[in-house]
Amino acid sequence: MIKSHCLPAVLVFLFVLISTGFTYDTDVTDEINTYIRTGNARELANRFTQTVQLTILDEEDIYSKAQAEIIMKDFFAKHSPKSIKVIHSLTSNPLYRFNVLILSTANGNFRVSYSMKSANGKFNVTEIRVESN
Repeated sequence: MIKSHCLPAVLVFLFVLISTGFTYDTDVTDEINTYIRTGNARELANRFTQTVQLTILDEEDIYSKAQAEIIMKDFFAKHSPKSIKVIHSLTSNPLYRFNVLILSTANGNFRVSYSMKSANGKFNVTEIRVESN
């Protein structure tokens, strides 16, 4: 039986453990959203899997991490990001994340969706879709 003077310490430990886990989940999608909002293709590519399915407007294919970075950099150069609005965020699955954003750019708005899968305790982007809105 746990002595009463140890109970507060145990409760604090459990609270920190649980809240840290939830913070990590939120931070992963916040991180990706920030890279998209700022047009940071290099940092975004650091979160890609080795191959990424990209659909940019009418072009769809599976690209290597390096190729996908170049394509995203080109998109951000042509469509300078101004802001994002999160439309949908699926975070209930411990191994999968899915987000839908509206990206406002100098050339109009785009619907951006991306999927992430967890491998070895780290979420990485497996797919990005950019469509005219």
